[in-house]
Order: sequence, then C-alpha cells, then structure tokens
Amino acid sequence: MKSKYILKKYHIFLYMLFLLFQIGCDGKATEQQKIDTVVSEIKIGLTVYRRDDTFIAMIVSDMEEAVKEAEQKNNIKIVMNTMDAKGSQIVQNDHIDKLIEQGCDVLCVNLVDRTVAATVIDKAKAADIPVVFFNREPVKEDLERWNKVYYVGADASESGKLEGQIVVEQYNKNNNIDKNRDGKLQYVVLEGEQGHQDALLRTEYAVKTITEAGIQMDKLAGDTANWLRSQAETKMNQWLQIYDDEIELVLCNNDDMALGAIDAYENIDKTLPAIVGIDGIAPAIEAMQQGKLLGTVKNDAEMQSELIFELSYRLAMKEDISKSMNLVRGKYIFTRYTILKPNNDILNEQ
Repeated sequence: MKSKYILKKYHIFLYMLFLLFQIGCDGKATEQQKIDTVVSEIKIGLTVYRRDDTFIAMIVSDMEEAVKEAEQKNNIKIVMNTMDAKGSQIVQNDHIDKLIEQGCDVLCVNLVDRTVAATVIDKAKAADIPVVFFNREPVKEDLERWNKVYYVGADASESGKLEGQIVVEQYNKNNNIDKNRDGKLQYVVLEGEQGHQDALLRTEYAVKTITEAGIQMDKLAGDTANWLRSQAETKMNQWLQIYDDEIELVLCNNDDMALGAIDAYENIDKTLPAIVGIDGIAPAIEAMQQGKLLGTVKNDAEMQSELIFELSYRLAMKEDISKSMNLVRGKYIFTRYTILKPNNDILNEQ
C-alpha cells in the first residue's frame, strides 16, 4: 500500500512538472508571437481626383504632416504613396491596381467618379485591404458591399444651408444685395461637376435656405465649372456679356469658383455683386477681408485629414476601430462646416 501511495505521488509530481514545462513553453510562444506581430512599417496608398484642387491639396499636405508626427510619436515607419488621377477615373483605376500590388495596408481614395466605387471596393476586397473614401461620398449601397469600407467627409447639404444663411443675414441686415430694389435677388450659380452629389446638394440647400427665409429669387443662369477658378472666370465672363449689371448674387459651390467670379469682374473693372463660396481656403479668406467676397463656409480640411489618417493608421495596425473611432452607422465619420464672414470671431481665430 505504501509503495502504491509513493508511486501515485510520483506520478502526480511528474504531471505537475509536465504542466509547468507546458506553461513555460506556451509563455515563450506567446512572447514570441508578440515579437513577431510588432509592426515596424505601414504603407498607406493615397489617390486623389485632382491634386491641383485647392481643397484637396490642403488635405494631402495635412496628411503628410500627420504622417511625420505619427512616425515620431509611435516610432514606426509610415510610407504614404500619393497619386494624382488628374481628373481621370481610368488613371485612378490603374493607381488602385499599383497601390494594391505595392502591398499597401490601407487605401485612401478621393474618387474621380463616385459612381464607380464598387469597382474599387471589389479590387480592395480581393486583396483584403481596407478602403477609406473621403471628400466624395460613394452611394450607401456601395459602402455596404464590404465591412472594411469607410467614408470621411462632411454633409454637403449642411454647407448649402450655411451658404444660404450668409446671404439671408446680409439681406436682412441692410438689403444692399438687391441692387435694383425690386424685392428679388437675380442670381447665377457656379456649380462643381455635372451630377456630383456635393454640387447638387450645395446648390439645392443654398437656394432653399434663402427662399424659405422669405426672399424671392430669379435664376438668370447656372452651369458647371468643375470646381476650377479658371473655368469659373470663363463662365462668368460669358454671363456678364449677357446679363451685365442684372446679376445681384453669385452662388458658388466652392471658393475656387468664387475667386474665378471675382477675377471676371475685376478684369473688366466692374463693381462686384454679392459672391459667396464654400471651403474656407486662404485666398478666399483674404478676399473676404478685402471686401470682395461676402462670405464662405469652412470645410475643415485639417480636421478631415487628421481623421482620414487616424482611421487609416488604426486599420493598418489591425485595431478594432468600432471601439476606438466614433463611427456613424459603423461606416461614416463626419466633420462640421462653419460660417466664415469678415471680422467674425471664428475668422479671427484662423
């Protein structure tokens, strides 16, 4: 009996040794796994519809700064490859292919044509690379094609409402916008791109906000200038030949086009009507301070770029962003617009 008892204790002792050995091995394996999974470099692929777009140029510049700061803060190498599609979706599709081939950890895409987002998503999904769309929002159905697709931007309808509010406030203040005193505003619209969601919403809600405030409006003309200052100047020159001093208000979907409208008036030394824009870029702010631009709506490029980068960084690091990022409906991150007018408090903080 005694020998059986001793033998039993011996077996227990051996089993305990085995468990300790196994735990030690597992511990070493776990530590090795941690070492193996330490990320020393991440690659971000960035493609934009046009880098010569002033607002997009601000986004790219701010993201480059965010990369430098994150490298220093987190002691990690971050490679961001930026590609300019120059307004061609065909070129951008090639860029997507190249960025995927380069082994990017995440794709940041400012679409040329928002209606072809599905193609980009399907390519990224096949390579298991998350996609962060920004500035040009794909349709809801496309964003729902895959659980690793996101959008960072601002609500275009809000910018239209705020642009309209600038006009309403000035009209109610002293009514000097209505130059011919007929109780109506004769206006023209410089729109972004044909069929572009932001262009449509900005125009719709700017006009709606003004009319709902009880101000009557007569539309003289409207056309696209593709967000570009030069095209807006050309279009404005054409309208001035037709309508001359009849134009009392110029609604512009962005600041670059507003600046183009100003250029057209100044080139022929004519008195400026009320001109409003959207984006809050530096040249527009300067134009406001000079009394050439009635006001603009700040689209926070710095905040958007910070959020685009943060989301991209966390995705590249395989983090659970549902816990670390404030996502709307699990897909969206929205920034807010702000009205900018000469001498207001927000403008003085710039």
